[in-house]
Amino acid sequence: MKKIIIIGGGIAGLSAGIYAQQAGFETEIYEKNSVVGGQCTGWDRKGYHIDNCLHWLTGTKKNTDLYKIWENVGALSNDVTILQPDSFYSIEREGEKITLWKDLERTENEMLALSPEDKKEIKKFIANTRMAESMKMPTEKAMDMMNIFEILQFGMSMGDMGKVVKEYGRINVGELSERFKHPLLKAMIETFMAKEYLAYSLIVSYATFTSGNGGIPEGGSRAMALRMQKRFEALGGEVFTDTNVAKIKIGESQLAAGIELADGRLVTGDYIICACDTDFTFQQLLNVSYMDKKLKAVYDDRKNNPVISSFHVAFGVDGKLEELTETLLFECESLEIGTQTTNRMSLKNYATYGPNMAPPGKTVIQSQFIQYEQDYDYWKALAQDKTKYETKKMAIAKAVRQRIETKFPAYQGKLEILDTWTPMTYHRYCNAYHGAYMSFISTVSSQTTMFSGNIKGLDNVVLGSQWQMNPGGLPTAVIMGKFAVQRILKKDKRKR
Repeated sequence: MKKIIIIGGGIAGLSAGIYAQQAGFETEIYEKNSVVGGQCTGWDRKGYHIDNCLHWLTGTKKNTDLYKIWENVGALSNDVTILQPDSFYSIEREGEKITLWKDLERTENEMLALSPEDKKEIKKFIANTRMAESMKMPTEKAMDMMNIFEILQFGMSMGDMGKVVKEYGRINVGELSERFKHPLLKAMIETFMAKEYLAYSLIVSYATFTSGNGGIPEGGSRAMALRMQKRFEALGGEVFTDTNVAKIKIGESQLAAGIELADGRLVTGDYIICACDTDFTFQQLLNVSYMDKKLKAVYDDRKNNPVISSFHVAFGVDGKLEELTETLLFECESLEIGTQTTNRMSLKNYATYGPNMAPPGKTVIQSQFIQYEQDYDYWKALAQDKTKYETKKMAIAKAVRQRIETKFPAYQGKLEILDTWTPMTYHRYCNAYHGAYMSFISTVSSQTTMFSGNIKGLDNVVLGSQWQMNPGGLPTAVIMGKFAVQRILKKDKRKR
């Protein structure tokens, strides 16, 4: 039985491990942290559970191609309750409020009532959201492994998605917001995600929700990752946590001999899957000379291929905060976070994630603020002095709490700071490039890209990472894990 070594126990690594076991390989996963999941994780503080990842999961609608993958890897099943909130998010400005509802007709009616003068753009926005519900990701085979017939068939399977790309694929979110006249509608468009994202990114995100394909698995991120680990181990795979991989040992004849662990031990195998950050793969585990030229060009062009991260604060609330359902964006007193200054903030209530998120009668809420690459540099420099780093985080957390108490005065004195985390947290925990929790974002000046998992010059090492297709995320990760095993099967001259 041939052996596959997988570096990284995140969603991509777990997926690769499961598909490898199903294909008859002996499989071992090496994970640097004490728990699997990578970015898809959560942790406990003071009796509360903090979810790091899931705002929604694409692929929760039964009988869709992606649901079948999540089901196969154990993330979803008939025993896992899928929560379907009524609203995607709401935004308030100067006493007015608008909500993106799961019910598209309700959203349209409220937008038209708010701003009849924006009728043309509202109608276009709603129509394209409906069309974007047909959006799919390649799940059967990687695009670079498809023949021309399979590529055409995949494109045709997405119906009118091409029209959405044509309408919203040449402008970014910020430019889309300028098409609207009403200030609240402008704010609704430009505030939810970074302005640099292609506009269709917002349309597709909302369409995933309205189609019922973007629900929340009860229990959140960590519970989902642990279900996948259970599935992998039930198939006979082995997970080694708290085990750092230092480098990939190169042997002879374009083959890797195995991996060297941080403690000096050598682990040998027939194949290696790098299910981790691709910058870490080529800068630390291998050598940048092995990096695909197209991928290296993207890394080298920081202007046109940005990544983003976040600053987060989690609070325990003495009460249910029932005034807040799902995610609310609202104006607030100016805040300085990293190099950014903002007078808007988001607040998400995690009560919908199930009863085990907080003690009885309480809830956990989070605020999240976009951080760019210059903010990563800011936090990296600050982290050189741990005291200054922690002091700055706490000062921001207190400022955020004060603004929440201003918004919800009945909860003054009832908010407890549970934790804060920055782009440096993602870098430390997951070796994340510039603190990014997803891959490169699709912008007007960049190209939507998918990179091959093969590594020129190393016949028995492949990639299985969310960084192979922007903008990354959990669906990309689980698919790339599957595709990595397909590549190995092809190298092994096997179909399955």
